[in-house]
Amino acid sequence: MRIGLAQINNTVGDLDGNAAKILEFAREGERAGAEAVAFPELALTGYPPRDLVEKRSFLDRTEAALESIARESADLDVALIVGYVGRSPDNSPVRAQNAAAVIDGGRILSRQAKMLLPNYDVFDEARYFQPATSQGICTIRGARVALAICEDAWNDKQFWERRRYSRDPIEELVQKGAEVIISINASPWNIGKRKLREAIFHATAQRFGLPLVYVHMVGGNDQLVFDGSSFAMTAKGELASKARSFAEDLVVFDSAKGTGDDHANHLRGDEAAFEALVLGTRDYIRKCSFRSVLVGLSGGIDSALVAAIAVEAVGKENVIGVGMPGPYSSEHSLTDARALAERLGIRFEVAPIKAGYEAMMNTLKPLFSGFNADTTEENLQSRLRGVILMSLSNKFGSLVLTTGNKSEIAVGYCTLYGDMCGGLAVISDVPKTMVYRLSRVANCRSEKRGMGRPIPENTFRKPPSAELRPDQKDTDSLPEYDVLDAILAGYIERYESAPEIALKLNVSEELVRDIVRKVDRNEYKRQQAAPGLRITPKAFGVGRRLPIAHRFTE
Repeated sequence: MRIGLAQINNTVGDLDGNAAKILEFAREGERAGAEAVAFPELALTGYPPRDLVEKRSFLDRTEAALESIARESADLDVALIVGYVGRSPDNSPVRAQNAAAVIDGGRILSRQAKMLLPNYDVFDEARYFQPATSQGICTIRGARVALAICEDAWNDKQFWERRRYSRDPIEELVQKGAEVIISINASPWNIGKRKLREAIFHATAQRFGLPLVYVHMVGGNDQLVFDGSSFAMTAKGELASKARSFAEDLVVFDSAKGTGDDHANHLRGDEAAFEALVLGTRDYIRKCSFRSVLVGLSGGIDSALVAAIAVEAVGKENVIGVGMPGPYSSEHSLTDARALAERLGIRFEVAPIKAGYEAMMNTLKPLFSGFNADTTEENLQSRLRGVILMSLSNKFGSLVLTTGNKSEIAVGYCTLYGDMCGGLAVISDVPKTMVYRLSRVANCRSEKRGMGRPIPENTFRKPPSAELRPDQKDTDSLPEYDVLDAILAGYIERYESAPEIALKLNVSEELVRDIVRKVDRNEYKRQQAAPGLRITPKAFGVGRRLPIAHRFTE
């Protein structure tokens, strides 16, 4: 069977728009000679729909949209496999199911519900969906298909040393006589995910000796980024067809011949991370109905990277940079910010905070009498900048992008209602050491397009500083970032203890404990932060759920 792999970028809840896109790609698949076109998990509704599935109207309109797709595809000589949110059987404790429908000849021929519901990391499907108790073979254009929905195909007992589930739906379907495996997916991207994904399905294809199709979603939905990178494998586990990464695409695989289209543009390492951030930023802005963005430009590396990402995401004409020099800002903070804006070709405005700072200090002077200056005065500067950015956001209708990186946010080196003001935290899952690497990627990408290097070399060389007091440097209160990031990776991403981290990194346990205390103490800040794009296996936000008010310490 010739199978089209249609990786589409859908929008959660946009049933009409998603249905139109499904029909568009179905027609494209027919023109390309496909006999069936498979779409990603929850292609019709978007993933994750979260509490939308609690609304009866959402389920009713989803079913109506699915039936509309069936009617409007009646004239197509191609079968469709469409992921959607379906109703559970009567008397089920949960009213919805994560399901897929097989459509052909204007009719819904069969439906399959997901059996294994992930309930870890960023997933909470057990909250929303009723699991299938059994699954059957789907016959599509005469071929017996083992149709799996994401997690159902991720539980190969011969691949994992420790499995999350006792059942293996693929094994059960193969035993019923499947001739080809088709897995539709919405599996959020993070660094290293594509390599793991291909390894899992290589093992599955080899184990059962069957051709395998992996169809994946692409695009950004809130904090999650989906990379596409759909593929098909021969019965020997050899890659025979590959779709693009981080872009919509359609490729066709011939399961009988073991051949197919190869559109691969696979980016690796930092280049892939940069592309994920661009895609996530673009889709967040677009799907939230914004057109332009604001970025506070300090002359530092973090804001420079965010501005470069924003330009790639929405175009230079839709990005406004704002310099807000304060009483302790260095001369180069403004000159470097201006140089960045000129090289990026974005609008640049300057709004000094010195007068506002002096006015606020005069207002607070009677109340602060008898107290020494401390971080209060520093935070006031940051909050004045937040006021300016949010005022411009209200006036221009532009979304503010925050510029804090993962290292700073982890240890609380950020100000609530100050530099944390904004609608999207673009680099909140990017450690400081990676910020420098991604900034080099930004310069290289720009240079390849003949645009020169937008981020000034001085921005890379100068010591990081918030510039909120005279001669301030980040290292006044933090270790060097290569050390800090290694400690944070151990504690946040791998949940290692302070003694384990100290031994592994050959640093003092006292230093590690100090960093750990800072991380724990600032959970209240992070839970008030703007949503951030996830690119590592453990990001702050939806995939890391710790209580704010607790007294457990390492």
